Amino acid sequence: MIRINLLTADAKAAVKKPGLGVVLANQRMAIGCTAILIIAVGLIGWRYLTLTRQSAALDAEIAAAQQETARLHSVIQQVQVFEQRRAQLQQRVGLIEQLRKAQTGPVHMLDQVSRALPPMVWLTELKQDAKSADDVLIDGRCINLTSLSDFVANLEATGYFKKSIEIVSTVAESLPQPPGELIKFSVRAQFQAVAPPKPAAPGTPAGSAPAPPARTGGN
Repeated sequence: MIRINLLTADAKAAVKKPGLGVVLANQRMAIGCTAILIIAVGLIGWRYLTLTRQSAALDAEIAAAQQETARLHSVIQQVQVFEQRRAQLQQRVGLIEQLRKAQTGPVHMLDQVSRALPPMVWLTELKQDAKSADDVLIDGRCINLTSLSDFVANLEATGYFKKSIEIVSTVAESLPQPPGELIKFSVRAQFQAVAPPKPAAPGTPAGSAPAPPARTGGN
């Protein structure tokens, strides 16, 4: 009778083949690593999208802030121009009140001075001499000497200021905003209440009335 030991053969086969537990452990480790990698990639992508959106929002806010800054700068410039005009009007009102309180000269002196003002000429003060109420000192500012010359010529043309009007002083003042300069001037003039008569036209006898215009056409 022959006996075959089958247990020995099965034991050898078991030694040669790896165990099922080891295979399962390796598969679990591979699946875990893959899951961790997928999660990490997802987190990185989500963070990138979040940062991109935040950057776009910040860029939009910066652009809006720059537009608002430009608008406010324009408003500030307009306010500065308005303040300058308001100061000029206050100076004129103060000058009028000063003349009304003084009551030492003709009422129409201020009217003649105002009419003689050319564009871009502003008055800051008008003083009458304590000894002679007819002598006046006019202080103001203008943008150039041509405007000052026009002002003096206009005063002389009114007939209420004796010729020649004296320009006492002119001083250039620089302006920081906007860049440029103004000319501060002082003018001395002598006011006369009654304007001299205008000279008659050439060829017209003194004291004679001008001839009426000739009629044309039938009665």
